[in-house]
Amino acid sequence: MDTLSHALWGKGLFGYRGYGRLAIFFGAMPDLLSFGLLIILEVFTGNYAYDGPPSLESIPPWLFFNYNLLHSFVTAFLVIGIVYYFNKSLAFPMLAWPFHILLDFPFHSKEYFSTKLIWPISNFSFDGIPWSNLEIWLPNLAGIILLFWYRKKYS
Repeated sequence: MDTLSHALWGKGLFGYRGYGRLAIFFGAMPDLLSFGLLIILEVFTGNYAYDGPPSLESIPPWLFFNYNLLHSFVTAFLVIGIVYYFNKSLAFPMLAWPFHILLDFPFHSKEYFSTKLIWPISNFSFDGIPWSNLEIWLPNLAGIILLFWYRKKYS
């Protein structure tokens, strides 16, 4: 799923209890701390030139580690559990993080950054339909619109 959609799903589902910005952040965070960091580094080193997704060969090893770490339920629920112990109200908007993982799992193919749900315990992943396909992207957009319409009408 694209990072903006993750942020919007996070806000719509977990950001209505007073922590909207935190839910937006945690909805997008797994992508921001992997590909987002790569983009920032490339901009500062003068190597950024967007012509589609980067080839797997051009991606540094640390990005694969970050992606797997931050797209794992193991990591997400461990961190959320620790936060819940100290501050229950902050844990709710953080649920946008595992929801991000849940959305990515069926919508990433094994060819390009499949989501390994319980990494590092297992490398199991699913060969999903890429989110960029219109049959995925249009219902995603419709779902976000309906969610925000619902929040506006009933909140």
